[in-house]
Amino acid sequence: MAPASQSYAEVNYLNDPKGLKSWLLTLDHKRIGLMYLFAIMTMFLMGGVFAILLRLELMTPARDYFDPDTYNKLFTLHGAIMVFLFIIPSIPAAIGNIILPLQLGAKDVAFPRLNLASWYVYVTGAIFALYSMISGAVDTGWTFYTPYSTTTNTSVISMTLAVFILGFSSIFTGLNFIVTIHKLRAPGMTWFRLPLMVWGLYATAIIQVLATPVLAITLVLLMLERSLGIGIFDPAMGGDPVLFQHFFWFYSHPAVYIMILPGMAIISELVAAFSHKQIFGYRFVGFSSLAIALTGFLVWGHHMFTSGQSEFSAIVFSFITFLVGIPSGIKIFNWLVTMHRGSISFQAPMLWTFSFLFLFTIGGLTGIFLGAISLDQHLHDTYFVVAHFHYVMMGGTVMALMGGIHYWWPKIWGRMYNEAWARFSVIFVFVGFNLTFFTQFILGTQGMPRRYFSYVERFQTLHQLSTIGTWLIGLGFLIMAIYLIYAIFKGPVAGNNPWGALTLEWTTPSPPPAHNFDRQPIAVHGPYDYDSMMAEITYSGTPGYVGSKEELKTKVK
Repeated sequence: MAPASQSYAEVNYLNDPKGLKSWLLTLDHKRIGLMYLFAIMTMFLMGGVFAILLRLELMTPARDYFDPDTYNKLFTLHGAIMVFLFIIPSIPAAIGNIILPLQLGAKDVAFPRLNLASWYVYVTGAIFALYSMISGAVDTGWTFYTPYSTTTNTSVISMTLAVFILGFSSIFTGLNFIVTIHKLRAPGMTWFRLPLMVWGLYATAIIQVLATPVLAITLVLLMLERSLGIGIFDPAMGGDPVLFQHFFWFYSHPAVYIMILPGMAIISELVAAFSHKQIFGYRFVGFSSLAIALTGFLVWGHHMFTSGQSEFSAIVFSFITFLVGIPSGIKIFNWLVTMHRGSISFQAPMLWTFSFLFLFTIGGLTGIFLGAISLDQHLHDTYFVVAHFHYVMMGGTVMALMGGIHYWWPKIWGRMYNEAWARFSVIFVFVGFNLTFFTQFILGTQGMPRRYFSYVERFQTLHQLSTIGTWLIGLGFLIMAIYLIYAIFKGPVAGNNPWGALTLEWTTPSPPPAHNFDRQPIAVHGPYDYDSMMAEITYSGTPGYVGSKEELKTKVK
């Protein structure tokens, strides 16, 4: 492989064209992805502040800083912001928008105007969510369970309307990605020459398009019941609150895979790039994404084992819950085999990958406990569920997102960050995360209910350790924000391909030009052919070679 160029692309998508108007009306997928990235990180900061505040209140069993009603609003806002405004759009809308067309060898997504519209729809939904925070702040929990959400006097309608609007942004992004993957692949890029990032985003897009409308109609019914007094979910008016749970979880469990599948896709890229090896079982990893997407629609009932559903239904949902672990396990084992005897580089993106593998494995295994009907009867609505959820969502999706940000940061900005500080950040977040949430597994097994404002004194030590862990997480992310922002302005030039990766985005200048490619790239081989060192991609002006294996070996020597 020829060494990457160390030049900085002076004319690139960041400054061509110039001006605020050019950004607000841009059709460039990279600029739209960046605007998404800044928005979702703002939401991440806001949701993180709410988390630290509610954990601060739980330092002692007594009332310290907030009354019970304010505490309810804090954990509701934390959950709603993190789920609907941060995690669900994070990787597809931000990283996916920036990287997907580049990996496909395309100049943009299939529908650039729809892409820009999805951004403005997201902003509109975020505005409604912010309005609900200052107009009485919803206190129902992020699930909006009825009948409480149909009777409380807090701002349920404005928050559910915000989530309804955000759903359209998700659908627009999913539709765009499906068509882009089908129609705009570079010549020679067959389905089994796609980067695994593309497979993950494709499976995610299918869930976004099929599952999100179910949430939309559920929230419309909830708003109609509150505003018009129609008996749909409220038993006082002849409704059925369990029906709401069926509707909500039919979307929200696939939504878990909207969150985690893109994270898994990033991990596939990082494992290959930093192990310098062909992905083991490429087709199994690719098809496992589709298998997770399919089975994700069939397991919503495991959230409702205690709701009074029939025993037969509970058995079926429990069985399918165990079944969904198989494609996830395929990914984990294939990543481990890929790393086996690989030339592993222990740089920051790979450290985030190791964090993902450790934490997500714990999250998956504890999900098996909750999928067992007998155990779930005891663990349901305890801190065990809180810990499991965070090990999957934050230990999985957020760790992968941070790995992806560090991996593609040099391509996005053309500058490198400080590697030493990046490693410190990983350590703080990893240690703080386990201190925060592993203690909650213990709390849950000892009977500590979730969402409680107060607790008995025997739980105080574990709660204090959990709260201290959130401070370490916050410190780690603060360090990260500082060195990443510094790198944009003062970081050393990264070059076109600082990692020696083989996917198409690394054949463009850094930062890429507005049109991505001067000439149409041609994919002649798979994206992970590290074993033979054959980066068989033709592209004008960048390292690459297409010819016989003998000619290539001579050229490499």
